[in-house]
Amino acid sequence: MTKILVIEDEELVRANILEMLEAEDFETVGAANGQVGVQLAKQELPDLILCDVMMPELDGYSVLSALRELPETASIPFIFLTAKASKSDLRAGMELGADDYLTKPFSRNELLGAIATRLEKQSRLRSHYTRALRQVAERLNHIVHYDSLTNLPNRLLLQERFNSICQMLASPEMHNAPIPIFLVSLDRFHRIHEALERQVGELLLKNVAQRLAASLDPQDTIAHITIDQFALILSPRSQYRQDFLKSVNRVETNSQSPKLKAFFKVFAQAILDLFKQPFLLGAHEIFMTASIGISIYVEDGKDLDTLIKRADLARKQAQLHGGSQYQFYQAEMKPISVEMLAIETDLRRAIVGDQFQVLYQPQIDLKTGEIIGAEALIRWHHPERGLMSPAQFIPIAEESDLIIALGEWVLHTACSQGKKWHELGLEPIKIAVNLSARQFTQIHLKPRLLKILQSTGFNPKYLELEVTESVLVQHVSSTIQIIHDLNG
Repeated sequence: MTKILVIEDEELVRANILEMLEAEDFETVGAANGQVGVQLAKQELPDLILCDVMMPELDGYSVLSALRELPETASIPFIFLTAKASKSDLRAGMELGADDYLTKPFSRNELLGAIATRLEKQSRLRSHYTRALRQVAERLNHIVHYDSLTNLPNRLLLQERFNSICQMLASPEMHNAPIPIFLVSLDRFHRIHEALERQVGELLLKNVAQRLAASLDPQDTIAHITIDQFALILSPRSQYRQDFLKSVNRVETNSQSPKLKAFFKVFAQAILDLFKQPFLLGAHEIFMTASIGISIYVEDGKDLDTLIKRADLARKQAQLHGGSQYQFYQAEMKPISVEMLAIETDLRRAIVGDQFQVLYQPQIDLKTGEIIGAEALIRWHHPERGLMSPAQFIPIAEESDLIIALGEWVLHTACSQGKKWHELGLEPIKIAVNLSARQFTQIHLKPRLLKILQSTGFNPKYLELEVTESVLVQHVSSTIQIIHDLNG
């Protein structure tokens, strides 16, 4: 019910107005003077105030001025009732913030019409402010819960979605259904980000986010939690999951079951397959790979932080084995950061400790059967770990400056071997040496290469330099310039 406060010092006038309003089903409050009126306004917070101008002690202007200074009463519609109708009186009231004036004597229709007009205007204003506040609240909610770059849920919303799924699992039909957490990390993203302009790197992340999100069921949640990592929670009500389980005619609730484990593997591989196609960003054609770590609720943990940490251990294990693959968390997994640090330390010793070996894979002409070339392949004879393949240490070398020193060692060794073969009278063949993206784009590549050729005496026409797809992330013009300089 609409509440109206009437501030009028003439008792008969006040009583008539109150009676008239009550007949129209308004809730009314009366005040005999300005001071009481101010107190009642603060106490009752009416929807509208009718106030006489000429009153002893505190007149209507002072009442309005006092109420407009208080946040809780500042916006209440205020109509003056007065026998003074001069322009200066009207202007004085309006300047203080009055909404309307009624000149005594006024009719019932005039009073009700003025009240209806003010209340309707107030209602429109409230609706406008309510919509504006709702929009602000929605924007704030989006800022709090979504990543500003990719527009995907952030870590906070991921936690809320995880909590909701845990509550869902309390139902008998979903009791303890295993929930996989997939941690998707972009391989060597930092190198790509360094090689490209910041805007292109951000555009790449947006495209990765869109490609991942478009492949998921609406029931699932994908969040951008660090610059190069995305976390995915596969809901037990995911349509993909339901379709798979129907296809094997069985409902699985044990994460160790072969069929459910197979589904998690199929799903992880489907994510990896999303990266087979390049990302086309203007003049850039960028090839990306990803590594995925998988942990399972409740088998590997009961809270999201633990599950993400364990998925990250599995993810690091996947990257340690060359990337572009997935790994499930295993209880025996050690913190890979310690493992990687140990390998990096051993790498520095190995470069000067004669622990590396270059093997040569022959390239054969299928028509003649003759060897026409060889590809130089590095292997590491670790004193404790035994023979290590490049997949076990090259990713770690690429994360540091060691890849440049290691690459130069391979170049020098291959050129020296080629020279020895020529001196032994063997038919000259081309030797192919792989260059990493970082080695290929270093400023001093050409002078370093010339120094190696001069020191070994190897004929440069028999040296073939190969670059991996990761080089494609460089600016096209820069890549062309490097090739031009090497051929010059």
